[in-house]
Amino acid sequence: MNCRSEALEVSVEGRQVDEAMLALLHTILLHRSTGKFHYKKEGTYSIGTVGTQDIDCDFIDFSFVRVSSDELDRVIRKAVGEFKDAMGNGTDGMGQISLEFYQKKKSRWPFSDECIPWEVWSIKVNVVNLANEQERQICREKVGEKLGEKVINIVEVINRHEYLPKMPTQSEVDNVFDTSLKDVQPYLYKITFQITDTLGTSVSTTMRRLIKDTLAL
Repeated sequence: MNCRSEALEVSVEGRQVDEAMLALLHTILLHRSTGKFHYKKEGTYSIGTVGTQDIDCDFIDFSFVRVSSDELDRVIRKAVGEFKDAMGNGTDGMGQISLEFYQKKKSRWPFSDECIPWEVWSIKVNVVNLANEQERQICREKVGEKLGEKVINIVEVINRHEYLPKMPTQSEVDNVFDTSLKDVQPYLYKITFQITDTLGTSVSTTMRRLIKDTLAL
């Protein structure tokens, strides 16, 4: 099986990291989740509904739609919080958070199950330091515009007719879906991240040039 890899990149100021990551991760998971499976007998099942919720950002001019599941939201917020904490409170910095979808392949005892990734989303995050409130206001608008473009990109990628794990039988559902949540059933996934201490000069300069060009209008 070939694993699909998709890469996104955003430049934000420190206080926008949480909301930008939540917006992108929740958008992906919205399209990679189903309602809970209700099996009647082996091979016959119904799928529950998936509620949605509009979320307004506080530090970005942007709203996004997420699955209406407080349990899933807590899991995503915890991962994003750990990512932001790892980046620290420095001025400029860079990190990457990855959302990997996988399925399990049962192995014979005494070996553990094999986890086979089938789709990975990598989001590169550049954090820039801004000089004043005027620059922050412009950044608030520009980041909102960029997130809108990223969300459209995500939806376009997901709407392609590419590989998805086949719907499992009742005995194999835990090999494909995370069944631990009571109100929604995402494909099995894991979130990882890595941090780079210094931000590339070109990225920092590009963001500041964008802000200065806007100020000059």
